[in-house]
Amino acid sequence: MSLGALKAVLLGSKLKIAGVVLVGFVGTVGLAAGLGVIGVPGVADVHNQFGAVDDSTTEIETELIIDNPNPIGISFGDATVAYTVSMNDVELAEGEREGVEVGTGNTTVDLTTEMDNQAIPPWWASHIDRGERSEMVVDADITHDRFSRTASYQYDREVETDLIGEFDSEEPQPVSPDDDSELGLLTEVSDPLFYINETSGEWGDVSEEATPMEIDFVAYNPQPVPLTVTQLEYEITMNDVVVGGGSTEREYVIAPDAEETVETVTVIDNDSLDEWWVTHLENEQTTELEMQFWLTVEVGGETFQVPVEALDHEETIETDIFGNET
Repeated sequence: MSLGALKAVLLGSKLKIAGVVLVGFVGTVGLAAGLGVIGVPGVADVHNQFGAVDDSTTEIETELIIDNPNPIGISFGDATVAYTVSMNDVELAEGEREGVEVGTGNTTVDLTTEMDNQAIPPWWASHIDRGERSEMVVDADITHDRFSRTASYQYDREVETDLIGEFDSEEPQPVSPDDDSELGLLTEVSDPLFYINETSGEWGDVSEEATPMEIDFVAYNPQPVPLTVTQLEYEITMNDVVVGGGSTEREYVIAPDAEETVETVTVIDNDSLDEWWVTHLENEQTTELEMQFWLTVEVGGETFQVPVEALDHEETIETDIFGNET
């Protein structure tokens, strides 16, 4: 046999042996993992934060920490990581990366996905419907073909607000026209025009399109003549974005020295919430909510439009959806 032929035989044998060893090693890894001898890499932790936001989308930046409990790294390049972020079962983001190499110890995988801002109205509806509570859930999985197993990780966090509770008050407040001199034209009527002795609020039947607020107030008429509430107008803004406005036309006649409960329904237009969402994130998850009310009142043959500071509402809403501030 020639020297060249001998080398070819020997070299071919070595390559075959190496191939058998590699296949055997891979098979052994899978078997060892199945028997629990080798630990399966899993997701140890997840960190999320909001990135860039515009009128239509919101970036969610995710940092996955993958823990490999084995003394050697997995470098076959076929590990796949996948994750979802949801609030009250409304999916906000979903991402996946294939071919992830997992080294010894902890490996950080950075992912960026885009959330459609149109997910905000259905989430908001679910938040209100559940008593102003949201459960934020992050599900993350890592799958490696050699292990034939998927390791899962879940993180959940509760987000709460109390917007409607701020309307509950039993503190009497006077109501008068902006220009008190207008009352001087009426000899029978004195200032203040009337009092709001009590206010209360609760959410109505929320849908993905609208969020109704049922706001009632007890009005007391101190005048010696009847007082008629003919109209209530309102405007709701969140970070200067108008999210609701309108008027109610029901009349209420309040007898002299008597009280009457005035029932009103104000509505947030949920289609405006994706525009508000942009401002909320740009202001570091902070919103200035403002609600203003005006009443049209007839008394003594005259009609007045009066601002109702007792119903006006200002509140700062701060959220920490991913828990990064704690």
